[in-house]
Order: sequence, then C-alpha cells, then structure tokens
Amino acid sequence: MKKVLFATENESKKKRFERELQKRNIEIITLNDIEKKLEIEENGKNAIDNALIKARAYAKISPYPVFAMDDNLYIEDIPEEKQPGMFVRRVNGKRLNDEEMIKYYTNLAHTYGKDGKLTCKWVYGIAVINHNTESTYSWSKEDFYIVDKPSNKINPGYPLNTISINKKLNKYFTEITEEEKKMIKENELDVIEFIYKNL
Repeated sequence: MKKVLFATENESKKKRFERELQKRNIEIITLNDIEKKLEIEENGKNAIDNALIKARAYAKISPYPVFAMDDNLYIEDIPEEKQPGMFVRRVNGKRLNDEEMIKYYTNLAHTYGKDGKLTCKWVYGIAVINHNTESTYSWSKEDFYIVDKPSNKINPGYPLNTISINKKLNKYFTEITEEEKKMIKENELDVIEFIYKNL
C-alpha cells in the first residue's frame, strides 16, 4: 500500500477520499499522523494557490508524496464585504469552530436570503507534489442553497453540510445517501483519478 500525506488535520476531509483511494492501493495519512506541524500562511489568490502553498511546505519535510486542497465559497445576494471566498472559516479575523460557522451562515441566510435560502457555489483546488513534480486540479460544486434552518444531522469538520441543501434532491448534504450521490454524480471520482494518476 502506497502512502500519501494529505496536508490537513480535518479527518472528515480524509474520509472524503479514503475509500476510493484504498481501492487503488493508496493509504492516506494526515497531519494528525505526523509529529511535525508547520505554521503556514495561506495568502494565495485562490484555492489552487493555497493548495500549492500547503503542499509545497509539507513536501519539504515529508518522505511521502503530498496533496493539499483548499476551497472558496461564493454566495449570491450578500454584500461584497461579507463574501467568504477563501476565508470560509475566518470572519472578522477570527477562526470559527463548527458551531460558530453554523450560527454565522444561518444568520446570513436569514438576513439576506429569499425565504431563508441563499444560492451558493463551492470552487475547489487541489495540488499533488510527487518527487518535486507539481500537479493541480480545480473543480466546482453546482449551485446549492445555504439555509437558515440546520439539519438534525451534523457532519463534524464540514459544518456547512448541516445547513446546505442540494437543489436537485432538495435534501440537506448530511442526509444524502451514497446511492443518491452516484445519481447526482457527486462522488468526485474525477478528483480521485487526478490524485491517483499523479502519485
């Protein structure tokens, strides 16, 4: 089994890719599995830039290939100064925990949304570094709603899934089954193949 370091401490992010990569004989380890943690300033212009910044930093100290990802959130009909972009967890200079994020974004939906709903879009960037070779990939998740009423089911590490509704299924992200993910093609196999191909 080939090991790869995913430059994150978020175990939910690990689970997102773990099963499909294991089928391809790749084991993901995270920053929780290594002793050395780095202080990294993510000051890129977009998700790809920030993914590269993280991957490059950890590639210097890791004996394994490294991949990192970042995401940007865009929300319609809110004031420009409230647009999260790259700073989904950081509001007014403060890093929000899961509970604070749910509270902050439900309040945005309540204040600016139509019937408590805001139309949103995720844009993702991923970077893989293997033997000094850098590869990047970007993708986006179709428009969805952030709403002012949370689901009863919480996904630790992905708090916005608790208040996000898929437009096609009209279901909270936390309540979508694996079968439904396949049906709406949200299994991210293109991302898995990109990681696998570059390791």
